[in-house]
Amino acid sequence: MSSAPAQAPAAAGPRKRPNHGGNGNSDSNNNNSRWIKNKKKTKREKNITECSSEDVLRNDIEALLRSRQEQQPEDAETAPESLPEEGTEMEVEVLDLSSTGDGLAMPRGSRAPHVYVVPFTVPGDTVRVKVFRHVAREKHSVADFLAVAAPSPLRDDARIQCRYFARCGGCQFQMLDYPEQLKLKKRVFEKAYRNFSNLAAELVPPVQDTIGSPLQYGYRTKLTPHFDGPPGSMSRKNRGTARFDKCPDIGFMLKGSRRVMDIEECPIGTEAVNLGMTRERERMQHEYPNYKRGATLLLRENTKRHPKDSPDAPAGELPPYTAKTETDAFTDVKTCETVSKTITTEYIGNYIFQNPAGSFFQNNNSILPVFTSYIRDHILPPSGDTKIKYLIDAYSGSGLFTITLSSVFQRSIGIDISADSIAFARSNATLNGLGEDRCTFIAADAGELFKSVKYDADETVVVLDPPRKGCDGDFLQQLRRFGPRRIVYVSCNVHTQARDVGVLVRGEGEGRRYEIESLRGFDFFPQTGHVEGVAILNRVEQVPETATDDGSVPEASG
Repeated sequence: MSSAPAQAPAAAGPRKRPNHGGNGNSDSNNNNSRWIKNKKKTKREKNITECSSEDVLRNDIEALLRSRQEQQPEDAETAPESLPEEGTEMEVEVLDLSSTGDGLAMPRGSRAPHVYVVPFTVPGDTVRVKVFRHVAREKHSVADFLAVAAPSPLRDDARIQCRYFARCGGCQFQMLDYPEQLKLKKRVFEKAYRNFSNLAAELVPPVQDTIGSPLQYGYRTKLTPHFDGPPGSMSRKNRGTARFDKCPDIGFMLKGSRRVMDIEECPIGTEAVNLGMTRERERMQHEYPNYKRGATLLLRENTKRHPKDSPDAPAGELPPYTAKTETDAFTDVKTCETVSKTITTEYIGNYIFQNPAGSFFQNNNSILPVFTSYIRDHILPPSGDTKIKYLIDAYSGSGLFTITLSSVFQRSIGIDISADSIAFARSNATLNGLGEDRCTFIAADAGELFKSVKYDADETVVVLDPPRKGCDGDFLQQLRRFGPRRIVYVSCNVHTQARDVGVLVRGEGEGRRYEIESLRGFDFFPQTGHVEGVAILNRVEQVPETATDDGSVPEASG
């Protein structure tokens, strides 16, 4: 059911335009392109030199324009139309959705090869927008979403559970039915391999359906709201002397702006995390005069588990800012930690993990039992190859895969560049009853991994879970030279994953090459455009060298 044509939640206000120089309609002086190229990247995008959001958007725009061109009669005119002045309000029709989560739109009836990028929209919407910036050389303009003029059949604004939606940049899909979100994320995965793997289509198997999160709201166990410094604090003259005259806005970035939006609660955060946000906001009402500059607040859920028959199980009213969840066997008391080095506890099925509150750990606990079970069920070849005895967990962090997969292997080794993460991985192994005879952890650069490993490659599986920038070339070369029987590549960025998997499948240069067994996405972040990808690869076995009729030896295929 779609919503009636009406005003959608108010969009972000007019954005401050960067000083490009020149007029607003032209990229002739290249200033607009330079601003896009050099704009400040998010923390997630740092160090990603390929497969950036700009690359992803560019591919999607080019695909849409090709599709439109193919639909036009051969003699149709496609001469570029003059672009409206920046700041112009206009109506556009949303034709597709980029893998960035933004709608790709055109004025109705337009044949010009130019696309308007509009957030908070879905294909089929007709929306009113305000043109913010032209990037003519990239054949698109960026526009602010103002209102829905005619909704898509896919849109139902009654589904939206956040009063900040269409202003806060955190979520994109709250107006969509959840199964539709999962379909869109499958398509993101498909496009990633089409655009970035550099593989022939026949080498890429069909992407399987995305596995959804058991919770679509109230799932995030970590949030980091922040606030800007006092007015004038960024100027050299006032640095260190500027003061707040009132409590600053605390929250997340206003979409399309560098201004913090005041947010009292986040519906995708867990109850404990939102209670922690309430507590921190109350604290800041009294302590803001102590701050001379902006800061980020940490909110991390912490769980204390009580068996149902335990005398310590809580009864009656809970302490302030505390939440509780019940299962048949346990009562879990949830609190929110705000100090980075405080140790927090999290349960994944029957496994227990402890980490500093400020460290990285997956932020959707509800999907982790499903996710780790899937990896465990697919870590060995479907043929039931019993020759595989060993696991190498590269980028192991605090031991999530090393520990949850330990029952499958005779021995496992986890490696991470962070000594602190390795220390917690060892502690977590002990918490889960695993000694060094089962799990070993090494603090070292993953690029030096195979110098420390003596496992037989024919008997080894490697799990990769790198940061968003993916694996570097040196590591992939070492991996191919080692040549494990099987690779499971987990990634929070399916675009860099596709690039790296392409390297393994093409197998250029020294080392073994691989073929893709399966590709599947997991929805760790419902209501957003992000999808976690799992790619499973098998080593291509070399053809035995046998003489031909003329006495020559055919070239090996692996």
